[in-house]
Amino acid sequence: MVRQFPDDVERSKVLNLVTLVHRRDQVIFRRLAASSSNSTDHVTPVASPECDIASLKSSVDSLRREMKYLVRQLSSSLEELKAQVCGRDALLRCLEESVTSTAEDVTCIKCGLHGEASFSQPTSDPARARQECVDAMMRKTRIVYGSGVDGMRRLYERLCDEDEFTACIIKYLCGDDRVKVIVDMESDDIGRMKEEVVHLDGTQWNGSDWYSFCDFESETVYLGAEDCSGDREEFVCSILALALSQLSLKLVFDNEGRPYSKGDVEREHEWMRAIEELEERRKRGESLHQWINRALFGKTPKAKVCWLAAAVPRIIADYGSTEGRAFLQRNFPLLFSLYSKNVMGTLLASAKR
Repeated sequence: MVRQFPDDVERSKVLNLVTLVHRRDQVIFRRLAASSSNSTDHVTPVASPECDIASLKSSVDSLRREMKYLVRQLSSSLEELKAQVCGRDALLRCLEESVTSTAEDVTCIKCGLHGEASFSQPTSDPARARQECVDAMMRKTRIVYGSGVDGMRRLYERLCDEDEFTACIIKYLCGDDRVKVIVDMESDDIGRMKEEVVHLDGTQWNGSDWYSFCDFESETVYLGAEDCSGDREEFVCSILALALSQLSLKLVFDNEGRPYSKGDVEREHEWMRAIEELEERRKRGESLHQWINRALFGKTPKAKVCWLAAAVPRIIADYGSTEGRAFLQRNFPLLFSLYSKNVMGTLLASAKR
């Protein structure tokens, strides 16, 4: 087989092992035969016991030396084979890590591109996949006052089409059975659906003071969507993006709405650094966006980081994809980078559809 496959190193190694074992057996048989012959020869001519012992001792010593040599060669060959096996395992592990890393890089690249290409779907038909996401969100939505199924559908479609920042939220939420959206189509606030709300920093408010609200405890988004058409459609879409973003953060990271997982110290430090940087700019009198200021006025670190992360898709929905991205990159580059790399990638990777 080695002659048939001269380039196969493993066959050569096996042949070497077999040859060494054969040599060992031959040495043993040869010594035993010699010992037997010597004992037969000594039957007739009587030799002294001292000579027999010396001859036997010499044979045993010679055999021992040759056996040690063979054992060393066998051990060396076995170590080489073991190294090859371990090397192959290590290569497989490296290959697996490389494939995983490449997949993550591709996801990040998709998140950073404009257009439908980044909103990838398992199906080969992007339009159909988009429609399936919208249909799934509509099944999670209950209009308790008024009627406006077409209006709500337009809001979800607009979030899908606006930008990857908003599209990835819909893509993730549409596959999560826990999501609930309750809508009042006859009011621009949520007061009739939820009289009082408690925010993440513990502050209590009247529901009539809020256009939308994400209730983390019940995993429900409340929306006041009166007359969500024309110019007002853009505003209603942006407040819906804010609340849905908060819910997606709560569900995907399972960390009370924070934009990172429990125990992820590195990501926590990055978001805290972003907050500290923005607070320093505010103290210097720099004018920040109203939703950035709203986040920084939170009374607890958890409220600040949750609201700050959710402000990104709200701003994108407010300004539109091109202008919103340019605004964030120009004025809040660290925040834009953190949301792009940490939040969007996680939402897309965790989406079930």
